[in-house]
Amino acid sequence: MLETIAKPDQIQAGDTGELLAIRFYSQTPLTSKFMVVAYREISVDDGFILTAYFTNRPSIRRITLWTQ
Repeated sequence: MLETIAKPDQIQAGDTGELLAIRFYSQTPLTSKFMVVAYREISVDDGFILTAYFTNRPSIRRITLWTQ
């Protein structure tokens, strides 16, 4: 999870102010998937993770804030 936040492929805006860090993993316990980590930043050096999950593809309905 921390690798996804530190080195995301994409960051999207969440519904209530959280950020969604997204990273593609070619090998997971299932198959190749994207990991999405929802988190909040309190400051530049501090924040916390809300949840994390695997998905087949990132949402196309959300606003993309940053792409690698």
